[in-house]
Amino acid sequence: MTSTTLSPVTLHSPNAARRVLNVARLHLVNRVQIIVQPWLIMSFIFAISLLIGWIVRVSLSPADFAEANLQFGGAFGFFLIYMLVLAVMAINQTFPFAQSYSVTRRDFYVGTVLTFLGLSVAYSILITFLGWIEDLTNGWGARVALFSPDYFSSNLAERLFVTVVLFVFFLMTGMAIASVYMRWRVNGMLIFFGVLTLILVGLAALATFTEQWPTVGTWFAAMGLTGVVAWTLVPSALCTVAGYLLLRKATPRN
Repeated sequence: MTSTTLSPVTLHSPNAARRVLNVARLHLVNRVQIIVQPWLIMSFIFAISLLIGWIVRVSLSPADFAEANLQFGGAFGFFLIYMLVLAVMAINQTFPFAQSYSVTRRDFYVGTVLTFLGLSVAYSILITFLGWIEDLTNGWGARVALFSPDYFSSNLAERLFVTVVLFVFFLMTGMAIASVYMRWRVNGMLIFFGVLTLILVGLAALATFTEQWPTVGTWFAAMGLTGVVAWTLVPSALCTVAGYLLLRKATPRN
């Protein structure tokens, strides 16, 4: 990220709220990376999806097309993965710069968390709005489900909640991963992903050996998408706390 618009004096403002706000501004300096790139790629996916939808509409009879429903929920998944990568890049690129101007780790972290929460809400509102338009237009006239796939609730409030929580989960996870790298570099990352893999494989093995997969499936079905997503608030909170604790001990390197 570039940082030419913020001076050392600005970043080291004596007012705590102003310092946190300046950190948020620091993250938003590179608007191309935060705003333009994800929506440019999403626009391309949308255009291709719509083209496929219209090709299907032309090639099918009206009766067959009435039964068609093209799901492109993976486009939303792209956005979530991009948010994780964005969080990693934001920490790695701005933390050394902020530390060089004596911004405290606490101010930097609070400003970063607030920035990511704001992005989560803003992007979720826009995606929910586009999903609402998609519903009203019967999938943009081509029965294309890009922003409101079937697994999303028809209730806009629930849809907004799910989207915000998922954005928060991926952003906070990205912050935690970046903090691991800032604290222990490559060796820390290797150990982190190694341990994470062992935990996931261990949980899968436990469910297999105890024949609990039907119970797991029943739990997911009973909770529904909204309930399952709500549970991600727990790891999101843990990642937020862990990221701060790690970053407190991190040594920035340019």
